[in-house]
Amino acid sequence: MALRFSHMNQSLKQNTLAPSLLNMHQRSPLQPAVRFALNGVWKEWTWSQYQNEIFKAASGLLEAQVKPGEKVAICSATRVEWAILDLAVISLQGVSVPIYPNNTPDEIEYVLNHSEVSILFLETQQHFRIWKKLEAKCPKVRRVIVIDSEPLTEARGQSWRQFQEQGATQLEYNFPKIRKSLESIEAEKTRDLVSLIYTSGTTGVPKAAMLSHEQIMSEITEAFLMCGACPDDTSLTFLPFAHILGRIEIWAHVWIGYTMGYAESLERIRHNLLEIRPTFMMAVPRIFEKIYTSIWAQLEGDLVRRKLFAWALDIGKKVSDKKIHRQNLSLPLVLEYELAKKLVFVKIVNAFGGRLRFSVSGGAPLNQEISLFFHAAGILILEGYGLTETTAAICVNTPFNYRFGSVGRPIGDVQLKIASDGEVLVKSQKVMLGYYKDEVATREAFLGDPQDGWLKTGDIGEILETGDLRLTDRKKDLIKTAGGKYIAPQKIEGLLKLNPLIGHALIHGDQKKFVVALLALDKAYLFKLAKEKSWPFSEWTDLINQSEVTDLARRAVAETNSKLASYESIKKFTILPQEFTVEGGELTQSLKIKRRLLDKKFKKQIDSLYV
Repeated sequence: MALRFSHMNQSLKQNTLAPSLLNMHQRSPLQPAVRFALNGVWKEWTWSQYQNEIFKAASGLLEAQVKPGEKVAICSATRVEWAILDLAVISLQGVSVPIYPNNTPDEIEYVLNHSEVSILFLETQQHFRIWKKLEAKCPKVRRVIVIDSEPLTEARGQSWRQFQEQGATQLEYNFPKIRKSLESIEAEKTRDLVSLIYTSGTTGVPKAAMLSHEQIMSEITEAFLMCGACPDDTSLTFLPFAHILGRIEIWAHVWIGYTMGYAESLERIRHNLLEIRPTFMMAVPRIFEKIYTSIWAQLEGDLVRRKLFAWALDIGKKVSDKKIHRQNLSLPLVLEYELAKKLVFVKIVNAFGGRLRFSVSGGAPLNQEISLFFHAAGILILEGYGLTETTAAICVNTPFNYRFGSVGRPIGDVQLKIASDGEVLVKSQKVMLGYYKDEVATREAFLGDPQDGWLKTGDIGEILETGDLRLTDRKKDLIKTAGGKYIAPQKIEGLLKLNPLIGHALIHGDQKKFVVALLALDKAYLFKLAKEKSWPFSEWTDLINQSEVTDLARRAVAETNSKLASYESIKKFTILPQEFTVEGGELTQSLKIKRRLLDKKFKKQIDSLYV
């Protein structure tokens, strides 16, 4: 049932997302709100249809007796229902609690009990089976809704269809309550808690960053506008919404009004880019690393294509350098570049859908060589920097002001300073209210009073003369060799991953005389190579133990060492018998390696390199 909703005048100065939610139906029906695939068929909703789905969910939550301040957990992969729920919870002044869908049962149990969740949304029947084992341990959860499910007959369970149908039936009755709640939020609730986002962390118990309307609006009104996002844009979203970088996509899309296209899965991104044809997208460095290494891998063994590509890349880098330094292009260079685009770069541009104005990379450092490579080819990647605790970006490069190798300048009200030990400190409205139920951790996170102090980011960096921030490494990850030299492992690992053979790498050398590397090879690339070379093998271990593979790894290490100082170069390495994955526990949800865990897990291999 579609309703005609009363509205408030939307303004760039609005304090919360409430006006945007009330005014959705006023947006042009010619610009879809969302596009998503259902059983392989692409669907789209107008803003009125989208609003109706959100308010049906809000009505369903009211029927579940959700009160302001109550916690609603969402355990699901990125999908349109996730956004609907998040916005419905906001509408009722509830607090959403994201849970990664591949979290372990123990992790799910911890989040549910620590945050005192009342309503739990699960994506699949498999998640529901996990829940049934946890049910007795999580007494505060009074209702469970399963998105991908047939109707449930359990007293405390519903399917998504049952939940939305119940909400639709009562929507006309419940809408005045929803409207009153939204109007109240905009008038007086800007400091109210909106979400608890648990840090993925590499060690210890996760902490829950408390974010209010104030943090959300400070972030989206400054970061997205600085990048030039507008209502005519279309994004392709695939980052997990349990991660802050994915989450701000939902909030920004509602405030700005651009179309949000949902990737079917990480495996389908390359196809979905061609179907959605985004004008911008947000990603983590691993996405660009994989595309970069894939391009070079495709050129192997074809001397003619490789020479043509090298020629085009040389032209592209000259043009890139001119653009970076805001210099005019000569006519001969323009003509050469147009030819290079037609013969080579058009394939790369079209692989991203052909309309991409820019992409934002965050969550981890992006190697400068990759940024320059794509810029030369006509794809602008803007690196930004932020934390869960800062509601994502506090610095970002923009289409109008970018410096590769930096994470850009501070945005909006952000103030930065560098501590005596090199740690980056930040003060801003974007900084969290604190950690939920953890005053000790909150005090430790700040230099001074948490209400008016400087947040300690844990990252080492420097502020350049241009005002841009350059990061070197995580403070706790820095390696100090036995010779007293400090080494940034992320830098070395990033260089190694430029080689298509290397999926991930772990650098070690703390308190040791030299640096060593553990290499996790890229299975897809190596299988492809083995097929082309007709290497005999029956199992993965047979393949990685072949002398040809060891030689390739040795060359990758030597190439990396050529770019390093002698004290930080890799003296020994070993090839691991496995890839690093989120499911295996080696990577965080944002695809960063869990360094402390890996040091412990592969202690035997590390020790053997120092014998």
